Amino acid sequence: MRIGIPKETLYEEKRVALTPAGVDALVRAGHTVYIETGAGLESHFSDEDYLKIGANVVYNVEEVFGRAEMVVKVAPLTFEEAKLLQENQILFSFLHLAVGKKNVIEILLKKKVTAIGFELIEDEENRLPILHSMSEIAGQLSIQVAERQLESFSPGSRGILLGGITGVAPAAVVILGAGVVGITAAHAALGRGAQVIVLDRDLNRLRKIDTHFKKKVTTVMANPYTISRGVKFADVLIGAVLIKGLKAPHLVSEEMVMQMKKGAVIVDVSIDQGGCIETSRITTLSDPVYQLHNVIHYCVPNMPAIVARTASYGLNNATVEYLLDIADNGLSNALIGDPGLSKGVCTHSGYCCNEALSNTFNIEYRRLHVFSTN
Repeated sequence: MRIGIPKETLYEEKRVALTPAGVDALVRAGHTVYIETGAGLESHFSDEDYLKIGANVVYNVEEVFGRAEMVVKVAPLTFEEAKLLQENQILFSFLHLAVGKKNVIEILLKKKVTAIGFELIEDEENRLPILHSMSEIAGQLSIQVAERQLESFSPGSRGILLGGITGVAPAAVVILGAGVVGITAAHAALGRGAQVIVLDRDLNRLRKIDTHFKKKVTTVMANPYTISRGVKFADVLIGAVLIKGLKAPHLVSEEMVMQMKKGAVIVDVSIDQGGCIETSRITTLSDPVYQLHNVIHYCVPNMPAIVARTASYGLNNATVEYLLDIADNGLSNALIGDPGLSKGVCTHSGYCCNEALSNTFNIEYRRLHVFSTN
């Protein structure tokens, strides 16, 4: 199979879809890889690194899309990239179509592209293995960036140490959501000595956190009352809410934000799915924060790009076996053989195969049907 890796065009997206190790695995299996020049530079992978293991470095994005049977990328497709897609091509990427633009979806349908979203693929235990790796990074980074925003160098900040000192209380870190982001954020915050509170609507998840952290983390059932109380108490509020394939709900209203401590920090990790805090709006790596109601907001949708090399390795490790399955066995056989992979399919053969997406954009839904090519 011919696989194309374009250079990411999203502003300040520094990750690359496959590291040289991943490309090497595909080349050794007999497949052809086209990678756009400079695609790996922000992750410190040179064109020469890819050339050494048999990749074809091409010098414009049109050639990558034009030659590939399957395009593999990181960031959701832009409208300009969508126009480059070929008829019946496979797209393997983060999609986040529920918060995307309808004109991109219309192109996917018109060109009969099979679009597979990293964030929707499940494993045998109904976990999200590709999203998991990025969530681990985002959870750790959420505490790292919040800690920095608490320091006095930031205008309007609280000027406090996350872990406190003897005789001085630590910061209160309130985490909305007990998924991968929430758990890794709790790990990072607890390791720095913070007081950590995790809220979630799933009692079983909270029980797991109680057991995992040996009751060193406070767990609270999430409802409007407890969320409101937690928000007021927080020095740091981490938004870690994920509803698979859907836009994140606003669990924290603007009125709640107005009741927060002056100089408190919000890190809305859910911003790539629309954000779980009403006052959140997308920011960038170079301009990551703004203040509203005397509260510092950090809302960068591609947080893992802060550590692009680590994130690229993590993404590569999580995706390469899926890529080999599709490339070795063909798309249909791969989807039939792995129901979890088939759950990632959003569009196929001109139809929307994701029910949540069809409801969001009022597009006709058809259940995915594929036939073995054996």
